[in-house]
This record gives sequence, C-alpha cells and structure tokens, in this order.
Amino acid sequence: MKKQHTLWIEKYRSQTLEQYIGNDAVKDRISGCIETNDIPHFIFAGTAGTGKTTLAKLIVNNIKCDYIYLNASDENGIDMIREKVKGFASSATFNPIKVVILDEADFLTQPAQAALRNIIEEYSINTRFILTCNYIERLIEPLTSRCEIHILKPPSMPDVARHICTNILDVEGVTYDIKNVAMLIKEYYPDIRSVIKYLQAGVKDGKYEWIALNTDWLAKVVEILKSRDKKAWYTIRQVVADAQVDDFQVAYRYMFDNLDKFSYGHDAEISVVLDDHIWRAGVVPDKEINFAAAIAKILDLNKKQVL
Repeated sequence: MKKQHTLWIEKYRSQTLEQYIGNDAVKDRISGCIETNDIPHFIFAGTAGTGKTTLAKLIVNNIKCDYIYLNASDENGIDMIREKVKGFASSATFNPIKVVILDEADFLTQPAQAALRNIIEEYSINTRFILTCNYIERLIEPLTSRCEIHILKPPSMPDVARHICTNILDVEGVTYDIKNVAMLIKEYYPDIRSVIKYLQAGVKDGKYEWIALNTDWLAKVVEILKSRDKKAWYTIRQVVADAQVDDFQVAYRYMFDNLDKFSYGHDAEISVVLDDHIWRAGVVPDKEINFAAAIAKILDLNKKQVL
C-alpha cells in the first residue's frame, strides 16, 4: 500500500487543473496542452509559494509521458546537464513525449545554461522542458527565447481562504474561526506554501487556533539597526539566539514594512538586499547565516552618506 502524505503542503498539492487556484489564463493554456497530449517548452516564474512546481508536476501527471524531476538548487553545474538531462533526453521511450522538469532553474551556472540550450535544440522533437524560477532575469536569453514564459501570480486572499477552509480544514474535519484563518493568510501571503505549513502547525485536538508570531525580537532588531551602534551585528546575533529563531522569512517582510525606521535614506538599496536574501532563504542550508549576511549588508549601507 502506498504511504499517504501527512504533511499538508504535499497532501493537498493540486493534482488537477480544477484543484489549482489562480492564474486562470495559464490554466486555460495548460488545459489545451493536456487535451492534445503535447506541450511547448515552458518557463514558470514567480515568487516562492505561488505554485510553479505544482503546475509543472500537474502537467506531467495528466499527459502520457516519461518525465524526470531535477532541482537546480541541489545540482546546478554542467555535469548535471550533460549526464542527467542529456542522458534522459537521449533515452528511448514508449510514450509520445518525455518531459524534463528543472526546478529552481535560475540557480544553474552560465555554462550549464548554455549546455541546456543546446540539448533543448537537439532533442526537442521528443523531449520537452519545463523550467521554474523565482528570478527569470537570471536565465540567459537563448533559454528564455526557446520557451513559452508564464509569470505566475499568487491567488487572491479570498481565494486562498476559500481553498484552505473548503479543501483542507473541512476535509480534515478541523473546526476553526474564519478570523483566525484570515490572520494567518495576512501574515504569510503571498507564500501559499507557508500559509498551509503554519495552518497545520496551528491545529490541536481537531481545532485550528491562530498562533501569534513572536515579533518582539524583530522589534529589537529594528531598534538596533536604527541605533547604528558599532556592535550592532553582534547584538542582533545575540537577539536571534535568545529568541531561538528558526524561520527568518517573516523577518525580511517585517524589516521591509519598517524601512523608514532604520534605512537612513537607503530604502531602495535595502529593499534589494532583502529581496535577494528572501530568495536565498529558500535554498541555503543555513538560514541564520543568510539572515546575518543580510544584516551585515544593511549595516554597511547605513554607514554610507546619502547623496
């Protein structure tokens, strides 16, 4: 018997277009591809948790194909492209097409991207490629020009709420107050994956309760940044240690929302720093070091005189 997922982010991953919420124009395009059992090369781009990987897996699970799933945040070099991607693309199949899903493709090195371009050209008769990425500008033009690009947007907050209540909480038999669900969504939107993850964490004895985030440490971080103290970096590290922080995603949003308190005129530059480290937080092995690096860059910027 196949083991069932206990993690809701996997258990309730959309398996059909009807279950997939949002991005209706993209769904219409995919629906036509499923009907003809053929797809172009796709690039799905968008922020974390917007359903890029879900959509890619949904496609291959609803057409007749052989497919391989590879994550470029684990292997991003030219050897992976030559050995795994080319090996699969050049292999025989009894299905009409083969599909390569290359997740987090924006992590691929430049040589790896160049090699991938050549493989797409050589094997496109029988093999299709679906690339997902957070930052499409990190992909070389010869790759993007060979693919149909779709920028995925997160579904609206009301759509997320309906999905969570109807398709998850009601199915699980969990009782809840819609106000608590709304607070959860507001806290983590547009990262739907995080919304579902913390939804499950808040269920106890068959009831969902809103777990308020501990933002005291975040307020302390902002105050320390505001002070521009010479020992600020070390002090912030101690605050993080004392608070036993293990999830830094909310910290980047909190700092962005409070930029005016500590940016000293460097709002735009600090926004870029926060954006870059939000992206890195999804793939780096040590999220605390990633956060510490972001703080170091912000402190360095705040030393500079605004012209």
